[in-house]
Amino acid sequence: MLNLSISTVSRALKDHPDISESTKQKIRELAGVLEYEPNTYAINLRTNDSREFGVIVPSVANYFYQSFISSLEEEARLYGYSLLILQSGDDPLVEQENLRKCRQNRVAGVFVSITSTTANYEPFMKLGEKDIPVVFFDKVPSYEACNKVCVGDTSAANLAAEALIVRKKKRVLAVFGDIGMSITQKRIEAFTESFKSNNSNAVLQIEYAKSFTEAARTIETAFAQTQKPDAVFCMSDEILTGVMKSVQKLQLKVPHDLGIIAISDGFIPQLYYPEITYTETSGFKLAKLAFTRMLTCLSGNPFVQELRLDSILINGGSL
Repeated sequence: MLNLSISTVSRALKDHPDISESTKQKIRELAGVLEYEPNTYAINLRTNDSREFGVIVPSVANYFYQSFISSLEEEARLYGYSLLILQSGDDPLVEQENLRKCRQNRVAGVFVSITSTTANYEPFMKLGEKDIPVVFFDKVPSYEACNKVCVGDTSAANLAAEALIVRKKKRVLAVFGDIGMSITQKRIEAFTESFKSNNSNAVLQIEYAKSFTEAARTIETAFAQTQKPDAVFCMSDEILTGVMKSVQKLQLKVPHDLGIIAISDGFIPQLYYPEITYTETSGFKLAKLAFTRMLTCLSGNPFVQELRLDSILINGGSL
């Protein structure tokens, strides 16, 4: 329409210095009239330089992951990237399908929190072979040779245990998640070790809950027994919400009838009165660390690394 070559139009739209300002102006005006938009996928295919990251999480409804994604998007936008957000539903088959979508979209890198039953890490490793870095976060594989960015599982569990010991709790019910996950194993080890190293006389009852419903059932079962707990430790926000549902159902008074402490991102504890005491595992902060690690990978650094965030104790009124 302007009697110009394709290469001239292309360079003008990229503000190339070889094209005069008058020509650029004419091209921009016509592009606006035609509502022209460059084909991003075609550009990525030609240049092999994607400006999109894949993010795979078990569920976007989880507040921790919402916080992580929001923070990650802020960082990505500052560097000219966007996010392709996918959820696995905690299903390893869906997770593999999501990885395939990331490959098809030629993403620049992938951030992933694996499912509780992920056992095959070869597809993740193949992405690395194709120069698509993978940064595992939160729920990470036990496999060593990969980039991991985790919350301070050990420090968070230690702080929670010490808070219970200081308050001289005698019968502690500790509710953990899926025992097959490395995050659960690390938190159990640190939590129980704290009681041993402090020579606590408290009786520990360890239970596992893979869901909100199972966590709620654990409390009802515990309070149907003669020896009832005087405190509950919740390994995650999901477990905390299940526990609190049963606490309210049983009309237990917190902290008079039952002390409660959790490992949390910080939002859920604020929904209750009194607010729940928790050790912080921030999705917001974790995303900043994960993005920094991804940029390092994209810069050509071949070394894998495991990074951790330290936790802090936030006192509510639940102990």
